Amino acid sequence: MPSGNASPRTLSAVIFDVDGVLLASPHERAWREALYGITDPARFTSEFYQAHVAGKPRLDGARAALRQLGIPDAAEHALAYADRKQHILEGLIASGEFTVFPDALRFACALADGGMRLGVASSSKNANQMMRLIALPPDQTLLDLFDVNVCGRDFAHGKPHPEIFLAAASELTVAPMSCLVVEDAPAGIEAAHAGGMLALGIARLRDEGLLRAARADLVVTTLDAIDVDAVIAGRLAARET
Repeated sequence: MPSGNASPRTLSAVIFDVDGVLLASPHERAWREALYGITDPARFTSEFYQAHVAGKPRLDGARAALRQLGIPDAAEHALAYADRKQHILEGLIASGEFTVFPDALRFACALADGGMRLGVASSSKNANQMMRLIALPPDQTLLDLFDVNVCGRDFAHGKPHPEIFLAAASELTVAPMSCLVVEDAPAGIEAAHAGGMLALGIARLRDEGLLRAARADLVVTTLDAIDVDAVIAGRLAARET
């Protein structure tokens, strides 16, 4: 169910995160499997991933995970853990272990058809590769839907710092306050607000509470719950039920 309030601001661009928003990616699985030999992977739950790792640059996520799991000398082991996770992830991507969320595809396509400026912004170095492998008719890929792409770039600061979203807004030539960010992770919601943007939380893992605690302006469990016409007209609102 939607939660939160519609915003009085006038929106002119929407910026999407990738993992957990556009794509059901194997990132969480890779982080979990990389823990074999370090600690019990079962401790790395979906809730743990969303609260401590999702949305962060790879090394930041590795440090946060190991610290939260109580691994001694977490900072010293973070690079090896991150590298192991990346190796596993690349294998999963090569095997096609990811899909596009149908509601996200409908939402993004409807916004594009309505003339809304779209950006995509993910810390993941693998986001572009996955989006290029999602074919759309007549002869496009998922990545072609977006006017601006800042995925996988080396920014000085990762989420919850707003740098990646501010870069997207700048390249969209849209003021941050006129941007809506679509995120599934608390760190991403916090980054959007830190950049002066509205934040729409998509709770795909029954984690509405985490997104509300991060102060998402609206939380939904499917992007089909968003009033697309309202967004195209410049305001964030849920469909009436």
